[in-house]
Amino acid sequence: MEFLHHNEAPKAVGPYSQAIVAGGLVFCSGQTPLVPASMQIEATTIEDQTRQALANLATVLSSAGLGLSDIVKTTVFLKNFADFQRMNGVYAEVFGTHRPARSTVEVSRLPLDALVEIECIAALRG
Repeated sequence: MEFLHHNEAPKAVGPYSQAIVAGGLVFCSGQTPLVPASMQIEATTIEDQTRQALANLATVLSSAGLGLSDIVKTTVFLKNFADFQRMNGVYAEVFGTHRPARSTVEVSRLPLDALVEIECIAALRG
């Protein structure tokens, strides 16, 4: 296993890695909408929080030379499933024609009272 870390992504706030490379795949820990520079959630809407969470995932993936188009599976955790359509609109906008497999679940609470957290599995190139 290889442990990945990117200085421009939010720091892990517990005993876990930002991502792990194993078996030709990159397993990214869930990313909340933390702004890396402040380590605070600054966005208040589900749309802006979704954009930030996906930007954080992209930054973590870049430490392996990958991008969002290399993602094969995501899991989206929503504080309120009523936000699904609005989250989904931003998700579709960011991913464009790329359509990784996805699960979306509602959870009772997320770290720092985030509205969304997104984790992913990406495939290494080559």
